[in-house]
Amino acid sequence: MSIMYDLVIIGGGPGGVAAGVYAARKRIKSVLITDRFGGQSLVSAEVKNWIGSKSISGLELAQILEGHLRDQAGIEIIDSDQVVSIREKEGGFEVGTDKGKTLSTKNILLASGSRRRKLGIPGEEKHEGRGVAYCSICDAPLFNDKVVAVIGGGNAGLEAVVDLEPYASKIYLLERSDSLRGDPITQEKIKKNSNVEIFFNTETLEILGDSGVTGLKYRNNKTNEEAELDVRGVFVEIGIIPNSEIVKDLVDINEFGEVVVDHKTQLSSRPGIWAVGDVSDVLYKQNNISAGDAIKAVLNIYDQLMKKH
Repeated sequence: MSIMYDLVIIGGGPGGVAAGVYAARKRIKSVLITDRFGGQSLVSAEVKNWIGSKSISGLELAQILEGHLRDQAGIEIIDSDQVVSIREKEGGFEVGTDKGKTLSTKNILLASGSRRRKLGIPGEEKHEGRGVAYCSICDAPLFNDKVVAVIGGGNAGLEAVVDLEPYASKIYLLERSDSLRGDPITQEKIKKNSNVEIFFNTETLEILGDSGVTGLKYRNNKTNEEAELDVRGVFVEIGIIPNSEIVKDLVDINEFGEVVVDHKTQLSSRPGIWAVGDVSDVLYKQNNISAGDAIKAVLNIYDQLMKKH
């Protein structure tokens, strides 16, 4: 007979790990499933806003999170695997993983995070890994003394410019609207760099090249004029897509693909499914908030379990 868990936690970022620690301490029969620990911060060279650490790399944060979770007695961990299906069953849910595991659970906490959004234009897929990049921390050193473009004027785009400044000889920042949307302090920092040129009202149309990126084609949205930039790298920083596909037929999803939750408890529209972090409709996508919301969710799950005993 298969085990019926009280809780399956999906995700190994700050939200998932915080949930796992609290579930273990509350003696909730739980299992955490993740393909890797650390979440999106894993690729960050330096994280300065993780409370309790003045500065920590994404890799160090991932190791600390994993170590804290593994130090807890009473929680199972399935790593290097990921949940690919969830279906309702009598008394709860059946969870299926990519490696063929099937688990039964009364409750689910979804902390599956998000992934990078792509442009969806000609040349992007062809040149991915050959000039088109989605992680400035990872790939900035590869563009030493080269001209690059960064697509997106939000925080992700501005931070990519900062990451590239020590390496690239010239950086074009392309933004679709008429103003930058990122942190004002970071805006001021990049505007002071003479090697950074900002293009507003600019739509990227195509990434050019044969065996590698040689340029990009763009259009000015106000004048409709089209032109090309001579670049050797394109960093796409236009936002995230919530990893909510596995619950899209079970819970309410908003227009952005986020799981709609009650922010007092993190409970979704379907009793038995909670969501936290980037996959939820939380206003601010921050590691510390994800961890706090996950703790809130586990305490609510614990209360619900106690009421049924």
